[in-house]
Amino acid sequence: MHAHTKHPEIIKRLKRATGHLNSTIKMLEDQRSCLDIAQQLQAVEKAVANAKKVLIHDHLDHCLDHAILADGQVSPDVIREFKEITKYL
Repeated sequence: MHAHTKHPEIIKRLKRATGHLNSTIKMLEDQRSCLDIAQQLQAVEKAVANAKKVLIHDHLDHCLDHAILADGQVSPDVIREFKEITKYL
């Protein structure tokens, strides 16, 4: 298994999403305007979507590169995994 250099960035993005989500909950408890809450929820969605995008791109860039066989062929398992992960894009 190789080191995932993007994981610290992903953690940072998810912590940001957690902060936005906690703010959203507080806004609901404080009965803030629906417009403000919707805007905050948009920030949550964007932060999570960006974290997912970075994770998938990192996987495609690095994990699948390491899965190429010595003869240059790609195993059927790698093809299956590639198809599976791309559905999350």
